[in-house]
Amino acid sequence: MEFKELKNKKKSELHRILSETRDKLRDLRFKDANKQLKNVREIRLIKQTISRVLTLLNKKDELVNKKKDDLNKEVEELNKEEKSKKMDK
Repeated sequence: MEFKELKNKKKSELHRILSETRDKLRDLRFKDANKQLKNVREIRLIKQTISRVLTLLNKKDELVNKKKDDLNKEVEELNKEEKSKKMDK
């Protein structure tokens, strides 16, 4: 799968794709070990897909964490402002 296609997927879909591709990789490795696999390059393509999915999942997690951090900072600033207003009174 191409990166463009994966980019538009939701996190749950990415997890599903990740598990499917990992299963497929495991099957391909078994076939390769038993000399039943004719297209060995397919293993490389599956690995690339797995790495793309993992990269996207990590980026999405980073964005979520960044948003949480930003919200926490805003809340802290608001709390400080409220405390300073109470102290002024």
